[in-house]
Amino acid sequence: MTNTLIQKTKDFVQLKLKEAEAGHDWFHVERVWKNARLILEKETADTTIVELAALLHDIADSKFHGGDEELGPQIARSFLHTLQVENEMITHVCNIIKNMSFKAGLGKIDFWSKELAIVQDADRLDAIGAIGIARAFNYGGYKNRSIYDPAIKPKENQSKEEYKNTTAPTINHFYEKLLLLKGKMNTETGKRLAETRHQYMEDFLLQFFNEWEGKK
Repeated sequence: MTNTLIQKTKDFVQLKLKEAEAGHDWFHVERVWKNARLILEKETADTTIVELAALLHDIADSKFHGGDEELGPQIARSFLHTLQVENEMITHVCNIIKNMSFKAGLGKIDFWSKELAIVQDADRLDAIGAIGIARAFNYGGYKNRSIYDPAIKPKENQSKEEYKNTTAPTINHFYEKLLLLKGKMNTETGKRLAETRHQYMEDFLLQFFNEWEGKK
């Protein structure tokens, strides 16, 4: 039953996100799901809840839906009801979706579980490293943002509203979010995997600024 549930969820998400922006499409979800399964090899949690939440976490990302943070959990809840998933599990999955994002962490968090910790780490791993860099610039291009502007400095300790409404250059996003994620990993496996990806971003930024200044 579990394998059928996961497969039906994969099929639903793949269809739902077929026109999504490339950094938040089915391939992003698939990578997060794979990351979650990798973390589960070393961590103890409810596997079904972790896999469902990983697969459904971006079913309706609020930044592509007018800032509506309730739509994603609502779609996930309705879909899981059609598969006759028990209410307790549905509520847990929806709470993970609602509370796992970096943006959500800038506001009030009133829910936590080991399953959330794993899915959050899995998602954060896809936001850093080589793929994280590619996703950042893809989204920056999607929003027609500049790559870098020396006159616009990164803003530290942003509020949730400031983060949601930023139009800053893509390079600023590294300092406002991506470079912070290594220190926010929850699981030992997540922390270990984040090390290499974080260093890759540091090396990229060093090369970027050297090239920007015409040094090499």
